[in-house]
Amino acid sequence: MEKMVSGSGLWADRPVLITGAHGLVGGWLTKSLMEGGADVVCLVRDWIPQSELVRGGLLERVKVVRGDIRERDVVERALGEYEINTVFHLAAQTIVGIANRNPVSTFESNIAGTWNVLESCRRSPLVKAVVVASSDKAYGSQDRLPYSEESPLEGRHPYDVSKSCADLIAQAYGVTYGLPVAITRCGNFFGGGDLHWNRIVPGTIRSILRGERPVIRSNGRLVRDYFYVEDGAAAYMLIAERLLANGSMLRGRAYNLSNETSVTVVELVSLILSKMNSSLEPEIRNEVENEIEAQCLSAARAKQELGWRPLFTLDEGLAETIRWYRHFFGGTSNDIAGRDFAATHSRSRG
Repeated sequence: MEKMVSGSGLWADRPVLITGAHGLVGGWLTKSLMEGGADVVCLVRDWIPQSELVRGGLLERVKVVRGDIRERDVVERALGEYEINTVFHLAAQTIVGIANRNPVSTFESNIAGTWNVLESCRRSPLVKAVVVASSDKAYGSQDRLPYSEESPLEGRHPYDVSKSCADLIAQAYGVTYGLPVAITRCGNFFGGGDLHWNRIVPGTIRSILRGERPVIRSNGRLVRDYFYVEDGAAAYMLIAERLLANGSMLRGRAYNLSNETSVTVVELVSLILSKMNSSLEPEIRNEVENEIEAQCLSAARAKQELGWRPLFTLDEGLAETIRWYRHFFGGTSNDIAGRDFAATHSRSRG
């Protein structure tokens, strides 16, 4: 059920820089852009052999710049020497627990890293579109749900604050300097290739495949939006396309992206157990701190202004994800055949 890339030929030979390509969304975005014919450059800090970028052989087919987003000279060199036209800034420290334990490194990566990338783009005359990945965490905890883009950015805990700050910095570069930048705010991404096992979707699937009880570290009642990774990659490309067509209209604009199906953690785990025909009971540990109780997003603006629609329901995204991990952990030929069959039923972006 893989999506089709844009048929307009817009991406053919277009020089694109991706930060955070080793991450979950970054790997899928790299794949989609390459399928569209883009000339992809990845800014890479660490070598992560288990990442989809490496496992899928993508890293061997893109240009690689070694360095950190906090090093402005590295970013500026990448933009200049490879004549970058479009930037996807996805690099960030994304784990809430790590942010709680080590807030400074999270602030340095997520806040300073963002202003370095944006300042480098501002100083590069060839850059015509910048997409910055924010998060629903930027809104913080609020009484009125779902969040709209007009909701205030009120992060209070380290990770949430880092996303609020980075989001506001991106808006400032759009409004003050006219940088053609747009911001995405998504819920919890999930999909094949996520190797952060403390995240609920891959951790639950791995536990079930091992015959172990899945672990819920929270009380299980936290409400979240879960957003399939291929939808995220497609949406990022669509926003970049709109920026390239009419950057002045989207400058500094933020867009919520969601399939608008929020569930509790227990409901999500139960759904995965059902799809995997497992009778295991989850272990609820209730040991996490500094987590927002309920988060959900309205995607009305993206639908109205961009003509965007999600390609996958939550059920469909989970089915694709489970199939990926069965294959990853040594699945059967039927699992692989199922993926091949699904790939022949591609969807185009709405």
